[in-house]
Amino acid sequence: MARPITLFTGQWADLPFDQVCRLASEWGYDGLEIACWGDHFEVDRALADDGYVDRKREQLAEYDLRVYAISNHLVGQAVCDHPIDERHRDILPARIWGDGEPEGVRRRAADEIRDTARAAAKLGVNTVVGFTGSSIWHTVAMFPPVPPSMIERGYADFADRWNPILDVFAEVGVRFAHEVHPSEIAYDYWTTKRTLEAIGHRPEFGLNWDPSHFVWQDLDPVNFILDFADRIYHVDCKDAKVRTGDGRRGRMASHLPWADLRRGWDFVSTGHGDVPWEDCFRALNTIGYDGPLSIEWEDAGMDRLVGAPEALRFVRGLAFDAPSSAFDAAFSSNR
Repeated sequence: MARPITLFTGQWADLPFDQVCRLASEWGYDGLEIACWGDHFEVDRALADDGYVDRKREQLAEYDLRVYAISNHLVGQAVCDHPIDERHRDILPARIWGDGEPEGVRRRAADEIRDTARAAAKLGVNTVVGFTGSSIWHTVAMFPPVPPSMIERGYADFADRWNPILDVFAEVGVRFAHEVHPSEIAYDYWTTKRTLEAIGHRPEFGLNWDPSHFVWQDLDPVNFILDFADRIYHVDCKDAKVRTGDGRRGRMASHLPWADLRRGWDFVSTGHGDVPWEDCFRALNTIGYDGPLSIEWEDAGMDRLVGAPEALRFVRGLAFDAPSSAFDAAFSSNR
């Protein structure tokens, strides 16, 4: 199967793209999952400048790297979000934020995700990874009491905003891989089922499997792979460590910053948390997933220059291929 192992550049966008390419190549990565922020991949320039995409390909080739997916989480977040506030202003390009009027921000974000599909096709990439945002995430505590009709409107809002976007994905032959993640319309097992139902299970919309968001919610990342086998369009290898059990640290993390040991859980570098990686890779073998394994480095307690190469070694050591035949085939006399 020889799945490529890539580095997601989102947490490296403070560095010039050329420098990230050099580091990834020196460490031995096969390619990149390129973020659409910093100077890593600029959607507007990719469509407006005929030479932009060629220059990106040349940069990658110089370091013997390939691109398997591009990611536009930050803009995708604004498509459905409520409320739209200063958090979005901090992550969005100025041309998407504009005057900050919420519905205008949502419309411009939706237009940018359509353009992201077009830019991906121009780059020769068939998968865009990202977020959707959610108009109902703020109701997750269910108090004040949330009527069922409000939840229904949330899924209808998602479908109304994303179906026209997905029409463009269908036109250009690109898939959207939604990262199942708290704060999104699909954040756990049942909300993922409901999200897929809301858009009629259309094939342009699948999932980015990232187990770090499952373990602290007490979800089984292995069964998620098996149950959503036909929707696993991309894989991010990120880890999380749960530290509840002392009667003080809870799942909601208490509004404490990353790496604060009073938190009930934290993102940690791949291999340092509670994700059952070997079982997960065996499940990916079972469903025949042959796409990239993209290492998303997030660990506020570890230097990324240590974490990224170490995570690559860890994944290479476990992400073995499925056998070509069963071990007990050697017992048969019918050979």
